[in-house]
Amino acid sequence: MFSKNLIFIILLISHSAFSQGPPDASALLKESDRPRGGVERGLAWDMELTTVDASKSSVRQFVIKTKGDNALAESKAPPKFKGEILLFKDRNMWFVKPELKKPVAISARQKLGGQAANGDIASTQYFRDYNPTFVKTEMIDNDETALLLLKAKSETSTYDSIRYWISIKQKVAVKAEFLNLQGKAFKVAVFEYKNKINFDGKSFPFISQMTISNSSNPKEKSILVYKNPKAENFSEGQFNVNSLGR
Repeated sequence: MFSKNLIFIILLISHSAFSQGPPDASALLKESDRPRGGVERGLAWDMELTTVDASKSSVRQFVIKTKGDNALAESKAPPKFKGEILLFKDRNMWFVKPELKKPVAISARQKLGGQAANGDIASTQYFRDYNPTFVKTEMIDNDETALLLLKAKSETSTYDSIRYWISIKQKVAVKAEFLNLQGKAFKVAVFEYKNKINFDGKSFPFISQMTISNSSNPKEKSILVYKNPKAENFSEGQFNVNSLGR
């Protein structure tokens, strides 16, 4: 009798899980963008980027401003980088520094420092930039995650494809593997969410740290620390490429 009841329970659980179906990859991806700055309203935060390699380490500081598909990263320190600006306008990107007469078009894929690409420091718009496919569920640190395979919609995306683990309960990304054209991971990122941000009287988790490591040499890494996130009201003019450098 016990064995029959046990088999019945197992079949019932299996049927229930199957009837619910896999998570909606697009909906889950869109929700996971918000804790990484991917929202329509204005946001601002401070960022510290620490780059570590075999021989040295360095630190850069930025102020990040975002609104919808636009983002602006202004370098505050060290002095030799102060005043440099990266502007993300939809899927296009420009760079300007005090001695330049006009902005220069650049790629989100270019290296910013260490393992971090230019596109890594802005708000995350993966729902806009990638087509997601659900692969399977996996447990990471006792948390059930959905593993998605993301394929870039255009060559302006920071990466061609990404393996992306999202907590099904918390709706936050916990891990990413950035893949080369052969489908092999060349960088791995892990995320922490110790910040909170308030929208319309509600509190939501917000990213506090992103650590990007070289897959072949994990000691080579870039650590992005996010501080003081807050909602802001930005005009569209603050993200106008024609006003940069003036």
